[in-house]
Amino acid sequence: MAISTDIPKTVEWSGKQVPVYDMATIDFSLLLSQDPAEIERLVKCCETEGFFYIDLNGIDGRRMLEDQQETLKMMDRFFSSPIEVKNEYGLIAPHLGYEPVGSRNGVLPDTRDGYEMVKVSRDEIQRDSPHIPRNIKNSTDLKILENAIAGSNIVTKTILSALSTGVGLKGADRFENAHRNHRPSTSTLAMMHYIPCDPVTEKNIGHQKHTDISSLTLLFSEQWGLQIRPPGSKEFGFVAPKPGTAVVNVGDSLRFASGHTMQSCIHRVVPLNPDEHRYSIAYFLRAEDDTMFMDSEGRYITAGQWHDEKFMAFLASAEEQAKAPSSLLFGGMGSIK
Repeated sequence: MAISTDIPKTVEWSGKQVPVYDMATIDFSLLLSQDPAEIERLVKCCETEGFFYIDLNGIDGRRMLEDQQETLKMMDRFFSSPIEVKNEYGLIAPHLGYEPVGSRNGVLPDTRDGYEMVKVSRDEIQRDSPHIPRNIKNSTDLKILENAIAGSNIVTKTILSALSTGVGLKGADRFENAHRNHRPSTSTLAMMHYIPCDPVTEKNIGHQKHTDISSLTLLFSEQWGLQIRPPGSKEFGFVAPKPGTAVVNVGDSLRFASGHTMQSCIHRVVPLNPDEHRYSIAYFLRAEDDTMFMDSEGRYITAGQWHDEKFMAFLASAEEQAKAPSSLLFGGMGSIK
């Protein structure tokens, strides 16, 4: 579906009208200026809804939009390669490597997921000889990856710093002090290709409902398909693509670090247009591996442990997921039928 500046109130999916949820737009340039009113709006978004658009149209954010376009071109080259070449890269670690279609549960009962994904971590791209798929391991593509990761890190760190200011954190208590660039973390850039699929007839469909492991997720997608379930709502609704912006959502780690005052957003991906290839780019800003916080079960746990536990839950069968605490897949935000 083509992007329109006129956002509908509902769209038809799976035989019924589904809401399109309205989201606030936060101006990246104003956050860079530490504008008090914009910071207040940002905090309200994170504490009441857990998601918003970040406007990157100004001179400070425009480079990130250009990086997104270059990354999409590189993704097309990677995902167009034979499956043997992509599988050669493999899954090196939960935050680094390639996952083929069908690696996880799908969005509907008795289905598997409908996307393939390649992940390159921030720590890895900084190595002298990073482990990168050979079909995109050239100087041009490495620079594209570096720019995409660096730009996304700047945007998410700016948001994190503004949140620290907005809730009155000082010194070592500020959120960004658990996200230092020189400390090991699982922060990663995930590039996803959703295959065409008809929910009525296909068995590889979308991306299962979940909250993110991360502190903040920065998502670029020019196509429909993302659905969210706002806090207090029992219905998933679509997020409309909005030119010049990315979607930001709070993840579990920031919810925990905020003392559970910020809302980790439950979301999923479905095929609105069953005939199209859908592409998205997500940067997951995650806390340093040894950062301690209390999860929704009252356990003290490190960010690294939370990442590994939740990643394994993502890979588990539907039966195993049903036995696990809902706080694992949904970060304490509750399950949904």
